[in-house]
Amino acid sequence: MKKLLLSALFVAICSTFAVAQNSDNDYYNPLITGVPSLSVNPDAVGGGMGDVGVSTLPDINSQYWNPSKYALAESHGGFAISYTPWLHKLVSDINVAYLSGYYNISDAAGAIGASLRYFSYGKVNLRESAEQEIPITVKPYEFAFDLGYSRKLAEYVSMGVTLRYINSDLSVRDENYYPGHAFGADVSLFYMQPFDANNGGQHRIGVGLNLSNIGTKISYDKGQTRNFIPANLRLGVSYYLPFNEYNRMSFTLECNKMMVPSRLSNKTEGFDPNDQSTWMMSSEAYSDISSMKGIFMSFNDAPGGAKEEFKEVMWNAGIEYSYNEQFFARAGYCDENASKGNRKFFTVGAGFKLSAFRLDVNYVIARAQTSPLDQTLRFTLAFDVDGLKDLADRK
Repeated sequence: MKKLLLSALFVAICSTFAVAQNSDNDYYNPLITGVPSLSVNPDAVGGGMGDVGVSTLPDINSQYWNPSKYALAESHGGFAISYTPWLHKLVSDINVAYLSGYYNISDAAGAIGASLRYFSYGKVNLRESAEQEIPITVKPYEFAFDLGYSRKLAEYVSMGVTLRYINSDLSVRDENYYPGHAFGADVSLFYMQPFDANNGGQHRIGVGLNLSNIGTKISYDKGQTRNFIPANLRLGVSYYLPFNEYNRMSFTLECNKMMVPSRLSNKTEGFDPNDQSTWMMSSEAYSDISSMKGIFMSFNDAPGGAKEEFKEVMWNAGIEYSYNEQFFARAGYCDENASKGNRKFFTVGAGFKLSAFRLDVNYVIARAQTSPLDQTLRFTLAFDVDGLKDLADRK
């Protein structure tokens, strides 16, 4: 019963990645990891544009998307609080809380950033047996804390490094179960080039890269079996187009590749492309793969070869309209291949900014009404250090 619960908890969140009907292949081959909550976007700004953020303008929640952006931020610092009721179509008490912040010391000294993520599975009732009348109530959770440093490499180029501690406690009352711990790191790069336009405005081209969650594997049985954490490669480009002094648009295109090997793999012992029964790697062999070896394997281990590897790339596109950098309207789209998870959804969002604070919200519209992601709402409230200082000086 308890081990079934452990599986069910993973499925509850992994269902966002693995609830598709296969339309492209004869087999369904998603990439499943431990601690999948690390892949849940907590930011309403990027969420309103189809889950983009690695190449957009620096903001307070850049710690999640691309921490190297902090070194090129115009403000000296800020902090933000985000909240997302998650999979609320399935259950009512799963949620993600996220706190992030940064301080830009100087161009020479660089910037520091940090974030704390708490993912709650809500309340779960456990029974030792079917005959037990009064259940034991537990509250499974996952959290991660990270600390990063970024600095300018040139006038328009910055780089960042982030270290992360990860804890996953699924609260399964079993003598063979233990909370999982892992460590990860991000390496990020950001380029933002401004140039003057004929209309007097300043256009900008942004390019971003983030290699995230590169680190140890996570185990719930003291190392007997080990799961990969969601190592990810994110790459994107953005373009900012001002129409006049008050109005501008931005366009962003990004892609993601999970750097995790597949259980259905051409690296299995005795692999025969004509015999699908030989494609499944044993749990022991899969558990024995080191995290670094798994990253390299993830680019060439799909049974379908390069064609299937390309299907593991998720595409995200978004646009944003801004009036006077105070009112924002956003829209976007996310597309994942059906054989890899089938996350296909539109997003809309809006934001309001004053000198000291900013409020943003976004809404998810899944292409399939049965998707647990449909109607997801995110909220982000951010505070700017420079704006708060200005308010204090006026008093």
